[in-house]
Amino acid sequence: MSSHPSPTATLDEALHAAPSPTATAAAPAAVADARITLRGHLRHTGALIRRNLLWIKQDPESMFDALLMPVVFTLLFVYVFGGSIGQALGGGQDGYVQYVIPGMIAMMSMTLSQGVGTGFSQDFNSGVMDRFRSLPIGRGSVLFAKISVELVRMLFATTVLMVVAVLVGFDIHHWAGLFAAVGLSAVFASSIMWVFLTLGVVLKNAQSVQAMGFLVLFPLQFGSSIFAPTKSMPGWLQAFTDYNPLSTLADAARGLMVGGPVAHDLWVTLGWSVAITAVAAPYAIHKFRTKS
Repeated sequence: MSSHPSPTATLDEALHAAPSPTATAAAPAAVADARITLRGHLRHTGALIRRNLLWIKQDPESMFDALLMPVVFTLLFVYVFGGSIGQALGGGQDGYVQYVIPGMIAMMSMTLSQGVGTGFSQDFNSGVMDRFRSLPIGRGSVLFAKISVELVRMLFATTVLMVVAVLVGFDIHHWAGLFAAVGLSAVFASSIMWVFLTLGVVLKNAQSVQAMGFLVLFPLQFGSSIFAPTKSMPGWLQAFTDYNPLSTLADAARGLMVGGPVAHDLWVTLGWSVAITAVAAPYAIHKFRTKS
């Protein structure tokens, strides 16, 4: 027998301890949620977070993207494109390192957010969600737990990124700014995760979620100021980058970590985060409740 505790058993034990009536399991989702107190929702979310972390512990390969992606992208852009773009910036490769690393933090927030949608879709297809939907737990707790664990993965990837960044020559000028930039990226990532959760509920399989995510991620990442300044881009593309939240997130992180204007980009990024969450979160929870 495995020495690891069963995530399902752990969840069942936590739910058994929660003060929820058994009749709730057969009630409609909206009625069931209404009967669960805030304390119950928090307890259910905590149990589900533990379940998801236990699965990661039993399947460490699921962390390979969070471990390898920061290494590969940093080395690729610094050593392949750093010389030419750095010369255009007037600082050579060392100058490009200072430019691109804050942008890479913004990129991590977007790229790893896709994982919450593919994982959610896999849980539906494997029958795990049917199990959850038969239990007296808040439907929103399932989604909040998924987002919490993906944020942990994002913070792990950001830590790896910063270690590699220091090794390739990045100078951390403001430690407080670094933590503020990571916090801002986490806020934005949590809002984007609601979009991918919706895709995980609506689309039929993880491959569809991944394909749709690629179509969303690719233009947003490369049509931004993450990897290169936007001044040399065509006018129509500059207009797109001006409204691209990844540009404002990257520029805000750059200002916080290296120095420069921060206020405008900070508030625009927070505005995007609030607006996306306000629209996507209720819709994702509704679709999850009503999915047949």
